[in-house]
Amino acid sequence: MRDRKLLFLAFLATATMIAYLTIGLKGNIGFVIGLRATKLIALIEVSIAIAVSTVIFQTVTNNRILTPSIMGLDALYGFGQMLLVFVFGGLGYASLSPHLKFGGEVILLMAFASAVLLPMLLRPIYMSLMLLVGIVIGILFRSLQSLLARLIDPNEFAVAQTAGFANFNGVRTDLLTVATILTTMALVIAWRSRHVLDIVALGPDSATGLGISWTKTTAALLVLVAALVAVSTALVGPVAFFGLLVVALAERFVNTRRHAILLPAAALVAVIVLVGGQTLLQHTLGNSSTLSVVIEFVGGIVFLLLVIAGSRK
Repeated sequence: MRDRKLLFLAFLATATMIAYLTIGLKGNIGFVIGLRATKLIALIEVSIAIAVSTVIFQTVTNNRILTPSIMGLDALYGFGQMLLVFVFGGLGYASLSPHLKFGGEVILLMAFASAVLLPMLLRPIYMSLMLLVGIVIGILFRSLQSLLARLIDPNEFAVAQTAGFANFNGVRTDLLTVATILTTMALVIAWRSRHVLDIVALGPDSATGLGISWTKTTAALLVLVAALVAVSTALVGPVAFFGLLVVALAERFVNTRRHAILLPAAALVAVIVLVGGQTLLQHTLGNSSTLSVVIEFVGGIVFLLLVIAGSRK
């Protein structure tokens, strides 16, 4: 039954991708399809990276409302971009190699995940407290980003402003090659770890009893999450509630937490939502709205519903 559900999701995802490539074709069809195909690959990478990173993060933290974005990883990325503008200036920032900036952000997010998030997982801590810590961390980095924005020249601020908002129309295709390599490596590791993730979901005591080294395993998984977050944020910008939304939908559709089913289901749902939503807004509604705003609104509602449902248990 669940295999049929996965096939159904795969069919819908394929249909949305075909619609994105073919709806409203005009002019030089070969050029337009090539341009759309490049953006489509980037959107698929973003969808899969956010979905997989959210599933892994929720498994490690054993909480269904925590996501890497809520824990402040996206805010750290935006602060890093603003810090580069503050240090090098707008012209220096623009002249930096995008691959160098991307590599630096990946290292920064990995270091943050290891230094800040990992210690919270190695000791008994209430999930509500972890959520509060994540919100405080996010506020801290956004406040620091706002402080730097006030200190730099307004013209230089305009250079870094786009780093703080998700833009699915302006995908960073110059980073597509390195992002594809990193995403593929991360997905291979995540898929090979699907059974380990099932054990990690049992908690530190049970996982240790079954032969899993909790510290090493969770550290490696958090580094993997940080790498995937860096890919998605570098390509389109920060999206706070997208991962929460698609994982919640996927979990309820397949009705299981087995990672062999949930990982592909969440990735397919993410592709359907992101590519389908972008197709609807861009090719049928003439960009009359912004997809990131719609996703954040719906995802925020889902977040509140999950919080309320958790408080009633």
